[in-house]
Amino acid sequence: MLTVELNLFQGLAIAALVYTLGSFLIRKVPLLGKYCIPAPVVGGLIYALLHLLLRNTGVLEVVFDSTLQDFFMTIFFTSVGFTASFRLLKRGGKQVFIFLGIAIVMVVLQNLLGVGLATAFDLDSRLGLCMGSIPMVGGHGTAGSMGDMLDKMGVVGAKTVAIASATYGLLSGSMLGGPLARRRIAQNNLHSTAADIESAGDLPEVEGVGVDTRHAALTSTQKFTAAAIFLGIASGAGTLISGFLDQFMTFPSYIGAMLAAAILRNIWDATGGYMPHEEISITGSVCLSLFLSFALMGLRLWELAELALPMIVILLAQTVLMAIYAYFVVFNLLGRDYESSVMTTAFCGFGMGATANAMANMQAVTDKYGPAPQAYFVVPLVGSLFIDFFNVSIITIFLNLLG
Repeated sequence: MLTVELNLFQGLAIAALVYTLGSFLIRKVPLLGKYCIPAPVVGGLIYALLHLLLRNTGVLEVVFDSTLQDFFMTIFFTSVGFTASFRLLKRGGKQVFIFLGIAIVMVVLQNLLGVGLATAFDLDSRLGLCMGSIPMVGGHGTAGSMGDMLDKMGVVGAKTVAIASATYGLLSGSMLGGPLARRRIAQNNLHSTAADIESAGDLPEVEGVGVDTRHAALTSTQKFTAAAIFLGIASGAGTLISGFLDQFMTFPSYIGAMLAAAILRNIWDATGGYMPHEEISITGSVCLSLFLSFALMGLRLWELAELALPMIVILLAQTVLMAIYAYFVVFNLLGRDYESSVMTTAFCGFGMGATANAMANMQAVTDKYGPAPQAYFVVPLVGSLFIDFFNVSIITIFLNLLG
């Protein structure tokens, strides 16, 4: 069998083509857009299936330099760290804390269920995390990074299982949320109270989200340069933090960069200094897309065969857990009103996929039943700014407990 080895630049070129293919197919196949499947996942899965076919028929195996994959992963999680503004969390109000607390509990439950069932199937218990909050709450970004780390720790098939589970989560979270919310709305005769909320002024103004208008005179080049400087400093300082933390526990390689970014963000919040939030976010999104393209290119789909049955059982169990938790816990703790029903459908989306799924779920419900401004404030704040930070921390604790 012919083996082709791609260097750093050739690997980057293939990753870019994989992303481009995924973007093209999403534009051409509406179903992919409807369920918010990321472009690198679409293109990457096609690449992985083609690679599986060529390898299993003895024609060709492709190996590529993964240096840039690690680089893009670190920069993406550094950008996540810059979203952890505790001033925003405090100003978000009671509902933000409740929703975040509910989400944190869900992270723990998903991991307990995944680890428990993996152990019951006589699998490596750490593989259960790859069917727990790593892909469910974490989505494809966390699945690719944590899965790759677990692969290197000797957990066979970790990245492949995690990414496959994340794809399942995107689909099931999108399909699960709407019916649960509609049932609660019909059962309790709920209706939109948007006019009351807006007139009462219950939603706080949140600084630091979106475009910073204080420095509108800066050019795009200057803003992106500033973003690159912040990301570079945080990722560099993060290596020192990671080196210190690794003396006590095993941490993902990017955890130091994420913590350094969070520290910088909160120092800048306290001093009122300028930080190019939007440009940092855009840079992080670009790095996530390229990182996922690399991660999907490295999938070893042939490792899924013997894990098929355990995966099906564990992922179905995660779906049942989400349905019960969202329907009974999320709805009741958030107030049993129309807003809480909309946040219930959102919780299914970002608890099994991504914040984009949560927003799509909410859009489907509010288009039919009316606006829910409080839900549209709370969910993105928790889903985009905080849950990834707490999820990675909890996963790290589980990994160290499981040895």
